[in-house]
Amino acid sequence: MPTKLLPRIRGAGFIPALVRSSITAVLALLLLGNVRWLSAQAGSSSKDSDSVASRQEAKQEKHAAKRTSEMPGAVPGATYVGSDTCKSCHDEIYSKHFEGTPHFALLKENAHGCEDCHGPGSAHVEGGGDPAKIIRFSQLSPAQASQRCLQCHESSLENVNFSRSVHLKNGVGCLACHSPHHATESDYLLTNKQILLCYGCHATQKAEFARPYRHRVDVGLIQCSDCHNPHGTLVGRQLRTAAGEFPVCTNCHTETMGPFAFEHVPVKQEGCTSCHTPHGSTNPRLLRVSQVNLLCLQCHTLTPGSNVPEAPSFHNQNAKYQACTMCHTQIHGSNFDEFFFR
Repeated sequence: MPTKLLPRIRGAGFIPALVRSSITAVLALLLLGNVRWLSAQAGSSSKDSDSVASRQEAKQEKHAAKRTSEMPGAVPGATYVGSDTCKSCHDEIYSKHFEGTPHFALLKENAHGCEDCHGPGSAHVEGGGDPAKIIRFSQLSPAQASQRCLQCHESSLENVNFSRSVHLKNGVGCLACHSPHHATESDYLLTNKQILLCYGCHATQKAEFARPYRHRVDVGLIQCSDCHNPHGTLVGRQLRTAAGEFPVCTNCHTETMGPFAFEHVPVKQEGCTSCHTPHGSTNPRLLRVSQVNLLCLQCHTLTPGSNVPEAPSFHNQNAKYQACTMCHTQIHGSNFDEFFFR
């Protein structure tokens, strides 16, 4: 390259302008190539994702069709006729507030509509409305009817454990509480107020909620479903927790939550119900006994054989010493004192 074409360079570390331009051009070409490559990869990835989604959707439809064919009333080979055909005979379903339900909105988005739940209806129509040739929920067991509902609703975290729920194991299915067509409550298509639905079976708990000291489900300050999931959980009593009852209580009673530097063993190991009844009590603070001292003395006593070995009892049991919480104020746990004085 002729020397006169190069700019004058003074000092080390400078790159001639022409060389810099060449490097810039090379970098630009490399960058452009990377962009095109990334675009191609993105397009390929998008196609792959679409392909996977399509295969998954086809698999789900095939599985749903198989489950439908196993239902009483399903006719092999029947085809879909559309919701308008259903309405021509079953107008009473539409005339009783069905149009205000979430299910009605799905009819506009889904070609199958009614038949998503009741199965393909061609044989039913061709048979002059033969009730034996369509899936009728009145003829299904609670488990079978619930299976139809779970085709859509099982993906919800709220419902994913319904198959192992206490309700289903005792023959209580979705339709015991919900109405797909004519719910009287706007929330969750319930057939009645939630508390009345629960009381319909749980008479013992209904009596507990009638006691003087109770969680106020009667006025709607709290609901059964705030603590229990009626559709099932992984723990007993269908509690909304994976670690016993304690987290359910501390969702509201945060002052007792901890963790504390000094834990009270009954609270930590046995949970809140070692001292309290969760629904209602004849005693203040939902205590199991009339006085808190009687609870304390179940463990902290000098009577041989009746005390818990780990439970300290440093003073006698005279009446003047038995107002425990006058001194031990932080009985749920403390960050400052091992004897729960503060």
